[in-house]
Amino acid sequence: MALSIVQSSDGRRQRSERSQTAIIKAALSLMDEGTLVPTAQQIADRAGVGIRSFFRHFADMDSLFLAADEMLLSSYEALFEVDNRAGTLSERVSRAIDLYGNAFEKLRPIILCTQSQLWRSPKLRENYGWHQKRLRKELELWLPEVAELPKDRREALHAVASFSMWNRLREFQGLSIKTSADIVTSLVNDLIVSS
Repeated sequence: MALSIVQSSDGRRQRSERSQTAIIKAALSLMDEGTLVPTAQQIADRAGVGIRSFFRHFADMDSLFLAADEMLLSSYEALFEVDNRAGTLSERVSRAIDLYGNAFEKLRPIILCTQSQLWRSPKLRENYGWHQKRLRKELELWLPEVAELPKDRREALHAVASFSMWNRLREFQGLSIKTSADIVTSLVNDLIVSS
């Protein structure tokens, strides 16, 4: 009897975890398709669960977005992992910007969704700020020369290498990935070399 209760409990837990994962994946799928801020009903429909089930797993949309961020954290980090940061300044800048551009292309929907929710969620703002600090540190691992720049140049360089700049070039100016990378690479090089 005790064994069947444990098995039943384990089965419920596994079903609950599967439902929770399905909900997160449904939200990410909708974002990838262009619905940057999907509703709970849209997500529940896509996941194949009822709206009550959705809110049993996630008290509100913030908790869903935070769970999605947590689920994706290791894949975010993998986008920036490299074994070798050696080379001339020009080579390192070019490789770093290519790496950032590739990551920004893949993460665009989740970044835009997060940005659109920052005004109402202190926890999302905190997580977003943490990610921004990580991006800055990562870039300075590629380009230790940045630490030697005057503060205004250092801040300009981080602005140039940011998602906001990348998204402007790609989305609003309609430039290709290569042209966008060339522009950012040139600006970063100029900010470092002309200091």
